[in-house]
Amino acid sequence: MTSTTQNIQTTLVIGGTGKTGRRVAEKLSAQGLPVRVGSRSGEPAFDWNEPDTWVPALEGVDRVYVTYYPDLAFPGAAEQVGAFAKVAVDNGARRLVLLSGRGEETAQISEDNLKASGADWTIVRSSWFNQNFNESFFLEPVLAGEIALPTADAVEAFVDADDIADVVVAALTDDKHIGKTYELSGPRLLSYSDVAAELSKATGRQITYVSVTNEEYRAVLRENGLPEEFADLFTMILDGRNAHLVHGVEEALGRKPKDFADFAREAAATGVWDV
Repeated sequence: MTSTTQNIQTTLVIGGTGKTGRRVAEKLSAQGLPVRVGSRSGEPAFDWNEPDTWVPALEGVDRVYVTYYPDLAFPGAAEQVGAFAKVAVDNGARRLVLLSGRGEETAQISEDNLKASGADWTIVRSSWFNQNFNESFFLEPVLAGEIALPTADAVEAFVDADDIADVVVAALTDDKHIGKTYELSGPRLLSYSDVAAELSKATGRQITYVSVTNEEYRAVLRENGLPEEFADLFTMILDGRNAHLVHGVEEALGRKPKDFADFAREAAATGVWDV
């Protein structure tokens, strides 16, 4: 335990039931540090769209893990993040760690707005999560044996949610991470065909990748009641802006990130992909 952790009051984990937030909350609790889950079902409740919920959620809090749903690239996100950051600092929560996205210009506006609050900040820019395939919107396609996406043969450096959480916890509990921006990726670049091959190996059944157009994917999102803007996020993969590895996990933690194959093997062992 660092000397910094001795003085921590309560950490507000926004999205504390989500992929990274749940892990951050668990890891902080395992260190004996008090945590408040920031969600609409939390006590007190936190809702990005209800600013009246912000101050009650911040009571007695001195640091915050800031995640934004559905994504910082969505309209209005930067304004809300900036407004929340100011409220947080004004109410005594000076340490703010923001989960951002690699290569997202609109996300960087949120970063700038958070910094403008005067907070002691750390920015964690993440690649796409491994856990999108077992805890999120790619789970059903994996179970069905076909992943249909508008990504062609583009590559992504998928990163594990546990690695993200470890970096976030370090940033929340150690002063040496203040003012740092960490870009996180896994250890290798994978196309979605590569991902399908790794998932096939881990599950012992055939999982294929099918390339579709952006408009075809938008139609699927509409049919499933999901925001069409999710389709736009794939354009950031297609243009190659994230088609290189970054080393934020090593920089922050001094160790290598988890490989997708290891993630897939561990996830398969839980039975989540059994059919």
